[in-house]
Amino acid sequence: MHNTREIKNLLYEQVARISKATSSPKRLELIEVLCQGEKCVDQLATDTDLSVKLTSAHLKELKAARLVESRREGKNIYYRLADTRVADLWVKLRELAEERLLELQGAMQDLITRSDELSPIGGAELLSQAQLGELVVIDVRPEAEYAAAHLPFARSIPLSELKQRLNELPANKKIVAYCRGPFCLMAKDAVDMLRQQGINASRMEAGIAEWRLNGLPITAGLSQQ
Repeated sequence: MHNTREIKNLLYEQVARISKATSSPKRLELIEVLCQGEKCVDQLATDTDLSVKLTSAHLKELKAARLVESRREGKNIYYRLADTRVADLWVKLRELAEERLLELQGAMQDLITRSDELSPIGGAELLSQAQLGELVVIDVRPEAEYAAAHLPFARSIPLSELKQRLNELPANKKIVAYCRGPFCLMAKDAVDMLRQQGINASRMEAGIAEWRLNGLPITAGLSQQ
């Protein structure tokens, strides 16, 4: 029989598999991207600026820790988070780091170029104003991510298409942009572009994972508001 110490060592070793799998910055980024929905290895490599070979190696580590699952479709292998709690783990880990690490706080502050860049409202209040048409929420992530899950009443206008689709935005309403979360720069770039055009715009730091963790509604499908 195992003695008590051997049993305790085994228990901690198993939990440590999760921390080991999430100890790589690039694996954390892969988790954040997978919070947006299922993606093939090639797309994940593009999204994280990695080679396909290295992306596959990182995904193998995440899969070994049962944090992601995969399926094959033709020549492509698709990955998805094994559980929404993996997304919750990422959000909680990031929030703890933001709270405890001064270096991260400084890096996050450097992303803010204007005091009014971040939307002063969020959550239920933002949802209510969007539903009433008092402001317009735009999702600037790729359309496939919008299709997987998006905020209610948000319009899909990917950052790559925003400049060509400015005429779709009402001139007399505030625009609030969001993307993948606090570490994603797509919403920031969108706000910069909109303000250069004289449009009243701000961004949300939160994305789908944060919204879901806070118990707020998420919509799936391609419906446009």
